[in-house]
Amino acid sequence: MSDGTPDWRLDGFLDRADLWIERECPSSGLRVVVLDWVMTRYDDPYRGVYREPTLPNLWYGPVPGTDVDGTVVVCSYWIEEAARTVHCCDISTLDRAPGPAPNW
Repeated sequence: MSDGTPDWRLDGFLDRADLWIERECPSSGLRVVVLDWVMTRYDDPYRGVYREPTLPNLWYGPVPGTDVDGTVVVCSYWIEEAARTVHCCDISTLDRAPGPAPNW
């Protein structure tokens, strides 16, 4: 049973979220969805994301619930297992390319 202490330490997520908000001006609803998702990284930073095969500690993926009007919010971060730390690289809104969906 958990004592309420987060399993992982998050680094840079709020700074990157602030930059994403400043750069892209997402709706308040979309901001809430993304920030709620960031909080899930405390418990399991591997859930719903994919490892970059050429960079073993780099993980990335779409934020669930942000696929709107042909765009999706994505996040990338480094997981440092020994230190139980997750370092955010970026949060961005990407256009969905026409054609087959990415393998997410």
